[in-house]
Amino acid sequence: MNRITELFCSIFLLAAAATSADAQTTLGDAVSVGEVAVSRDGERVFVAMDIDIRSLELKSNNDLCLTPYIAAGGDTLRMQPVMIAGRNRYYHHLRNDRKAACETIYRHGRVERIEYRTVVPYGEWMASGRIGIDGVVSGCCDEEAERYGEQLARLDLAPKREPMRFEPSFVYVSPVAERVKTRTVKGSAYIDFPINRTEIYEDYRRNPEELRKIVATIDLVRNDPDTRITSIRIKGYASPEGPYDNNVRLAKGRTATLKDYVLRQYDLPDEMILTAYEPEDWQGLRRFVEQSDIVSRSGILSLIDSDLSPDAKDARIRRDYPDDYAYLLREVYPALRHSDYEVEYTVRTYTDVDEIRRLLSTAPQKLSLQEMYLAAQGLTPGSEEYDEVFAIAVRMFPDDAAANLNAANAAMSLSDMKRAERYLAKAGSSAEATYARGIYAALEGDYMLAGRLFAEARDGGVAEAAGALDMIERIKNENNE
Repeated sequence: MNRITELFCSIFLLAAAATSADAQTTLGDAVSVGEVAVSRDGERVFVAMDIDIRSLELKSNNDLCLTPYIAAGGDTLRMQPVMIAGRNRYYHHLRNDRKAACETIYRHGRVERIEYRTVVPYGEWMASGRIGIDGVVSGCCDEEAERYGEQLARLDLAPKREPMRFEPSFVYVSPVAERVKTRTVKGSAYIDFPINRTEIYEDYRRNPEELRKIVATIDLVRNDPDTRITSIRIKGYASPEGPYDNNVRLAKGRTATLKDYVLRQYDLPDEMILTAYEPEDWQGLRRFVEQSDIVSRSGILSLIDSDLSPDAKDARIRRDYPDDYAYLLREVYPALRHSDYEVEYTVRTYTDVDEIRRLLSTAPQKLSLQEMYLAAQGLTPGSEEYDEVFAIAVRMFPDDAAANLNAANAAMSLSDMKRAERYLAKAGSSAEATYARGIYAALEGDYMLAGRLFAEARDGGVAEAAGALDMIERIKNENNE
């Protein structure tokens, strides 16, 4: 057996060890075929392999023609061949335009590695065939010296069955309609009163601006034809410094004065404006101290939370922490002298879907959950517009179970699982909420938990849960197969 014959026996015996189209195979010490990869894209088959010829010894008058092929049963598809030719054979082929048999010719010694790439049409017979390569060694006068053919890899080109996926059927709940839509708008005003006085001076310090805030809040509701004011609540606060009894007088008197001011601005019945007062705003002081980094923070908080009388608390803070007390008196106490106000009103009912959708973007606070749900009915489930309706609903009613459940369903339909998880935590314990949590588990791949939740929802009366359970069982069975 000559040198080339020994070479090809080595190449093809080793190449036959390739068992999969994407495995890399090293073939002997002289020539190797590696990175053999065959893939299918519809009606096309992509073939790639790397042929390393750095160690190939080839006489000047010889050439080597390599022809990859796909074979199965009695069918064979031969692909574009490549040739490596010795010096004399290389120029012989060029002079005589002998490229018909091997269109791509490389001169031996001038190339080390051939990246073979080609595309061929797919035939069903190829699905479980094999890829191989033929080698033909020729000498002077095109005399065929040797011919070899061996398998490189087994193929698996049959179309892959898509794994069964859970396809949820979401159940949205219709919120209970509000018999009367009652809303409130709130604010705080910081009215400056002269020391120890209860009368309002409308032009004093910041008073013009602060009084306008109250009037603007009332006007916002009063001038809206869709709303009707039912009550206005005013609660006055004084700061903790000074005798408690005097602060009672100030808080009560200043609240009454502010009520009189509002009555002078509007033609409202006296009983519509409800008042209350807090002689000293210790809770406001506590909130500030707790969030501050003042040196005596813990000590002052302990005194605020103690059972001491208000006057005793103020005296102890002033005595034990004089520097911090001076800071609080200067920077914090003025903000504790405030009047909180709240305008309560009712809103008419909306039935026109187009009007509701306009209000969703301009004044969602005027809508009920049931009205928002009505606006979603004409939209495409799973669309961004559909999701936006329920996202607005849960922003306006953040603690409502139905709002959170519907928002969770909409989020899952868009594969926004983080947002869905947050909503599901506040979706309540209804059978519909259990079913939605089952969908979440199924979409996350936890089929055991999903099965338990669907069974519970089915027993709770959710009709869709039975179909979801059946789908889960089929997915589990397929996975086991």
